[in-house]
Amino acid sequence: MKVLLLGATGGVGSHLLRASVAAGHDVRVLVRDATALETSDEVDVVVGDATTPSHMAEAVAGRDVVLNAVGSRNFRMPVELEVGRVLLPALAEAGVGRLIVCSAFGVGDSERDAGAMQKMFFHSVLGRVYAAKEVADAEVRASDLDWTLVYPTRLTDGPATGDLVVAERLPAGASTKVARADVARFMLAQLGDDTWSRRTAVVTGAQG
Repeated sequence: MKVLLLGATGGVGSHLLRASVAAGHDVRVLVRDATALETSDEVDVVVGDATTPSHMAEAVAGRDVVLNAVGSRNFRMPVELEVGRVLLPALAEAGVGRLIVCSAFGVGDSERDAGAMQKMFFHSVLGRVYAAKEVADAEVRASDLDWTLVYPTRLTDGPATGDLVVAERLPAGASTKVARADVARFMLAQLGDDTWSRRTAVVTGAQG
């Protein structure tokens, strides 16, 4: 499948890059700095800015699906909404219908299942980022795309376990952390599965 990966140099994105290439997909990435990629073998690299319409249009052209793993490194200046507002028109113009987005648990309605300390953290440290994600996700939901929004709980750098809990709401008593590698595997699996089409998937580890 012809895949465009956004956020390929980030935590989840770097796992997605490796997994996509290993699965034999035709992978293209849009990055500001190609030297920051963990691997560029068998990858079509477009150097540019995901908030620039012309760069996004070049990257989206000819793709079947977009995996959006963009995450803000500067919590005071989130980019998720700006990227989304460049990406959605580019998808429409290119005729690309499938979009899988890595958002975050605690965004929007998922906050209701968070603990008190989590909510405090979401509104303080992550306040601007989560506000941007909430609007960006709402605009994806309002689109005609075949979208899946992935809401991982607290991300860790541990190895993939393959043992996940996936639901529309975080189950009571479930783990509150998940490996980035497992989130990447779940996102990639959606390329051939419509179970979570036009749905939001809260993803967490099976073990506490």
